[in-house]
Amino acid sequence: MNYGKVFLGMLAGVAAGAALGILFAPDKGANSRKKISKKSKKYVDEVGAKYNEAVDGITNKFNSLKEEATHFFESGNQKIKENEKKIS
Repeated sequence: MNYGKVFLGMLAGVAAGAALGILFAPDKGANSRKKISKKSKKYVDEVGAKYNEAVDGITNKFNSLKEEATHFFESGNQKIKENEKKIS
């Protein structure tokens, strides 16, 4: 199951429900538009924060794996050089 699609679907449903709830509420149009604007900005900010957290997590994991690979490669090269010296 693709959790990203499920999350986006749920987020879209919540946003649509909130917008419809505000539109059908007994309030002036200008007030309703302001409420919708504020809510949508809040949701965009929340999604942006979650996105940034995910990107930071992936970046940290990538850097960690890169460091491990570099260490593994360097230790392999060192062992090869040691074996070449033993053979010589």
